[in-house]
Amino acid sequence: MGQKQSYPTSAELDALVRQMYQAGISYAEAVQEFRKQFVLTALREANWNESKAAPVLRMHRNTLRRTLRELNLDIRGLRKSERRPARNIDTQKQRRLAS
Repeated sequence: MGQKQSYPTSAELDALVRQMYQAGISYAEAVQEFRKQFVLTALREANWNESKAAPVLRMHRNTLRRTLRELNLDIRGLRKSERRPARNIDTQKQRRLAS
């Protein structure tokens, strides 16, 4: 079976909110940081695959892309795997294009 999820308790969230408030972080900044971390966590769990992360976040893939732009997140550098080659280009042409 899968691992049991560990979520912060109400007291932990309370402490974090108190720290952010005392540090002078505005409400808008706090919400934006929460959104960033929430989206990044889902993407990390989906191995940076936006199509797989979107349903977990209960949003459409296009909405996730728009959210990434709004949050100024560029996940291309975080992906570990290379993109697979296009199917309609043969290997010889691909090598010529790469050089």
